[in-house]
Amino acid sequence: MGIDELDARLLELFSSEPRIGVLEASRRLGVARGTVQARLDRLVRDGVIRSFGPEVDPAALGYGVTAFVTLQIRQAGGHDPVAERLAGVPEVIEAHTITGGGDMLCRVVARSNQDLQRVIDMIVDVEGVERASSVISLATQVRQRTLPLVRAAARRPGKTGGPPPRVERRTV
Repeated sequence: MGIDELDARLLELFSSEPRIGVLEASRRLGVARGTVQARLDRLVRDGVIRSFGPEVDPAALGYGVTAFVTLQIRQAGGHDPVAERLAGVPEVIEAHTITGGGDMLCRVVARSNQDLQRVIDMIVDVEGVERASSVISLATQVRQRTLPLVRAAARRPGKTGGPPPRVERRTV
């Protein structure tokens, strides 16, 4: 799915000010309200926008420790049943099937290092998990972000969704 400069500006506006209304967005972007609504509807339908919900900071909820846990899982059961069981552990905030030395990578949070041990014990108790290896994040250097991708996708040559490239014709 391609996006154009207006889509990028719209995504940037709603990312920086998620509570802005469609009418105010149309005013700031200099386009009709219907244009903004149609673009938002298309971006949601195409899966570009996944949520309009708030971004919650686990540290502000008392979960100041972040760790990455690499899991080795029993191959006979597969990844999906393990992922479903991991979804039942509130402190597991992401889980990805990966390549390399492990099978899954989880981002987890905990209230303290001691609490992290409890979370890891819960993960290891998940049926299908054979072993876990963890590293603790000391500081977040680059927060999860997508706006640079949005800007790059909107500038990408040969993208779909924008006007066709301008072709000059010469008469001979």
